Amino acid sequence: MREVEAIRKHPLYTEYYDRLKEAEKKRRFCCHQMAHLMDVARIAYISNLEEHMGIRKEVIYGAALLHDIGKIRQYQEGIPHEKASAEIARIILDDLPEDYYSEEEKRAILKAIYGHRTERDQMDELERLIYLSDKSSRMCFDCGMEAECNWNAEKKNLKIRV
Repeated sequence: MREVEAIRKHPLYTEYYDRLKEAEKKRRFCCHQMAHLMDVARIAYISNLEEHMGIRKEVIYGAALLHDIGKIRQYQEGIPHEKASAEIARIILDDLPEDYYSEEEKRAILKAIYGHRTERDQMDELERLIYLSDKSSRMCFDCGMEAECNWNAEKKNLKIRV
């Protein structure tokens, strides 16, 4: 998937990813690194196939890879990470060759990134898919830090979902 590799290798992506990885090195709670990003992508893609949504694989993986890239700005500057991630993603997506993502796909990816933290009525398909996959990827039911986590019980993933 040339599109996804182009995102992962983009200099701005690697800069923010490396900063985030360093900041979360000693983090005891959920991290926002490649294992999480790929879990979100895979869960979303499986759901896409099972529900016959027809969203292109590269769009799902691109959105998943980018959805938390701004988390370091939340840690360091207090900017909500969905907003920071969408800002960074816009730059990266605009730098990619024109035939990688259509303008419609770019808009859908940015909307999914911006909306991935809060469920709302009338979410776009990709937005809801990333939101649900992000939550499903967290294994709170098997986390040694669950009791200390500040997420409320409604946000926690306390059971295996099939």
